[in-house]
Amino acid sequence: MAFIPLYDGNPLRYIGRPWVAWSLILVNTAIFFFFEHGGWEGADRDTVLGFGLIPAAITGIAVRPDEVQALISSCAPFLAVGGNLHTAVHQCWTGAVPEYATLLTYGFLHGDFWHLAGNMIFLWVFADNIEDSLGHFRFLVFYLLCGVAGGGAYILSDPGSYSPVIGASGAIAGIVAAYFMLYPYAKVWILVLGRIPLRLNAILILGFWILFQVYALIGNDADSEVAWWTHIGGLISGGILVLFMRRKGVKLFARPPPLVAPVPLPALKPAPSVEAGPPPYVDGPWTAR
Repeated sequence: MAFIPLYDGNPLRYIGRPWVAWSLILVNTAIFFFFEHGGWEGADRDTVLGFGLIPAAITGIAVRPDEVQALISSCAPFLAVGGNLHTAVHQCWTGAVPEYATLLTYGFLHGDFWHLAGNMIFLWVFADNIEDSLGHFRFLVFYLLCGVAGGGAYILSDPGSYSPVIGASGAIAGIVAAYFMLYPYAKVWILVLGRIPLRLNAILILGFWILFQVYALIGNDADSEVAWWTHIGGLISGGILVLFMRRKGVKLFARPPPLVAPVPLPALKPAPSVEAGPPPYVDGPWTAR
């Protein structure tokens, strides 16, 4: 990653807290560590094969791998015998998820810790303002639809692919597109090359990120492990959805209000000094003659 976003300093205007964005970070993290048994090395392969998005399985060209099918066929007798919930989840979950449901489930799985961390950092920095601009419920719908659109783009790019795709990158790309269109002039702190802090306009940072996705897609090789079409699908869907889902009054490509220069006050003139004159003459019996 060429840069890491750190903080945007873009205040919330309509909501008190981005509860949905925080919940999504918590859910993604919990799924990785507790459901996928993820760690530094990576996640469970069976979880990826069971809940990841496989285009060939969606299009009906192929079925999921034999070991996954074996788990599906063995699920019913296991549940009939009984067992604890933890074992049941990790041995029998595959039979409960229809193929088209993986358009949603793939977006909550991650391959390793750094895959999870990269997506969650973007979600932490940029999602709160998108939730603020859309509202809690519409933001959740927006997030899920961008993930589905990213998965759909991956399927269309290679309907016969046997390679499973996982990760929240499609949904994150939708958030990036929405932020780019709503807050292009917001100042964002980033860490370039892991060591150089910079504060730049979002239009420069996210514009570079978007262009890099297009460049990577054009120059993509067959052995790449990144599903670039998922990013492109998320970007396009996010850019379209934000047009209709944003709150009334939320403008596109809004500039920050101009800074008003302080008006100097006129200089105060000193009060005229009164020259001391001779003491007044007072006539009285004590006055010297």
